[in-house]
Order: sequence, then C-alpha cells, then structure tokens
Amino acid sequence: MSELTYPWHTSYWQHLIAYVAQQRIPQALLIESVAGLGKQQLALHFAQYLTCLDKQENSYCGHCASCKLFVAGTHPDFIQIQPAEPGKSIGVDVIRQLMVKLVLKPQYSAYRVIIITPAEQMNINSANAFLKCLEEPPERTVFLLLTECSQSLSATIRSRCQKMLVQPPDRDTAVLWLQEHGVADRRTAIVLLRLTQGAPIKALNYAKENILEQRSDCFDEWQKIVLGNECPVQLAEKWHKLPAKQLIQWLISWTEDIIKCHFQVENSLLLNEDVEKNLRTLSKQLVLHRLFDFYDLLLKDTYRINRQLNKQLLFEELLISWSQATIK
Repeated sequence: MSELTYPWHTSYWQHLIAYVAQQRIPQALLIESVAGLGKQQLALHFAQYLTCLDKQENSYCGHCASCKLFVAGTHPDFIQIQPAEPGKSIGVDVIRQLMVKLVLKPQYSAYRVIIITPAEQMNINSANAFLKCLEEPPERTVFLLLTECSQSLSATIRSRCQKMLVQPPDRDTAVLWLQEHGVADRRTAIVLLRLTQGAPIKALNYAKENILEQRSDCFDEWQKIVLGNECPVQLAEKWHKLPAKQLIQWLISWTEDIIKCHFQVENSLLLNEDVEKNLRTLSKQLVLHRLFDFYDLLLKDTYRINRQLNKQLLFEELLISWSQATIK
C-alpha cells in the first residue's frame, strides 16, 4: 500500500477496494477532508483501480493497457472536472458538456470514473445540472466528489452520495512521515502540524516554503500594532500582498489562544504553543470585550475575503480594530 498512497490512507483504501470486491460500488462517493491529506491522490488511485483490466488483490496492476492510458492522461473512461483557475467556480457549461459525454457507455473499461474537485466550487446552476446526473445515473459510471467542506454542497447532492471522511493521522505517524521527508526537528514538525490541522502534506509544503518564518514576521508585526509601535494603515498596505486566507487563519488562531490564555488554560490546549509566552503577555494587556470584538470581525472576514476585491481596506479595518484592543 505504501507504494500507492500515503500511510494514513491504508484503512480508507481497504474500504474502497472492498466496494469492488463486494460489488457494491457507490454511484457517487463524497470524499471530504481538510487540505493536505491527499484525498485527490486517493481518488485518482481508486479511479485507476476501477478502470484497471487486471486488478491485483490490493491495487491496480500498473501494466495493462488501461493503466497505461490512465497514467498517460488519455483514458477515454476517466474525466476530471475542476475550475479553470484556482478559486473560480465550475460553470454550468462544463457540467452540460459532461452530460453529453455520459450518454455514451464506457468505451474501454468496466467503469467510467468522474472526479469533480473541489465539488463545492460548482455554482447553483452547475450543481442543479449535476443533480440530474445523480437522479438519472448513467450506466457503469462512478462519481467521486472531493471537498473540504461538504456543508457547502446542496443537501440534495449530499443525500445522494455515500460519504467518506478522511481524518488526519495520529501525531506520531504524521511526525514520522515529515521527518522521513526532510523535516528533521520534531518540535518544528509538531508546530507545522498544529498550523495545518494535522495535515502532513500541507505541513511539508509549509516547511518547503518557509511559512514558519513568514508567520513569525507577521506575528511580530501584529504585536507591534497593539503596542503602538506600528501603523495599521502601513502594515495593511504590506499585508494585502500576502495570501489573505492564510493570514486571517493565523490571526484567528492567535486571537483564540490569547482568549484561552486570559482564562489560564494549559499550554497543551494552545494551537500556537511556540509563541505561548508572547500570547500570555498579550492576554494581560488586552481588554477582553475588545478582543471579542476583534475576533467577531475576523470571523466575518473569513467570508468577506472571497468577495472583497480591496484586500488592503479589509486589513486596514482589521488592524485598526486590533490597535484598539487595549482601550478600556
């Protein structure tokens, strides 16, 4: 199995191939996980397994004509649908084109497999069009819908799918995997996993992209704002060039930890344990109701960030609110 998937995929893979062995393959399977657990690779392996002409006990063969077509990206019975650009929606025209293709039976394999990722990026029109595919399922066709948030899909679509929730591995498994892939320091690995909701792949990407260093710089700048040593407007001009969603998630986690520190929680309950001393110092300097006001604004901005074009104004509002957190 280690040749096929990440080590934390083993139980999920066994569950998937059991569908085939027991001849109860779902018409539509909704695979959900946080980013960085490899659900797309898991789905691709399953798609290749379904289309393989010489299945082995626990995997596809890798050498039959079907597997070669799959690896080459030219398999006629495999279709992957995703936004044309990251963050964009999957339009209704794409789903309509898919429906035309589904009129034909699988050409080469026993099954035709359609992966839609991320499934929540279907807009209202494309989701309604796709629902027709589920209501009148084509012969020998399996839909694999990948999502980070199944609640963003319509209840009707969810009700017509079997669900698989891929959970992060236990910490020791994740740390060992990171160490095997170049993150030698255990403490660093643990910090990375805390920042990525326990997702090893995302944690490894953070390590390669020096995200911890960027986070440290942002945390220092954030502290300076509330201490009066940095101008909110000037910092907003700098911050709006950074990945906004990631930055807001950092702000949320820091604020949550400061609130926890105010109530004297143990270090083990802090997400950002590596800056625990700074967080506890801030918790003594800030006014709690101001902190909650800032936190509420952050939560609103997790939704606004997708729609607000002027990220600089958004960060100005946030940082001005943060600068007032010491005012009684």
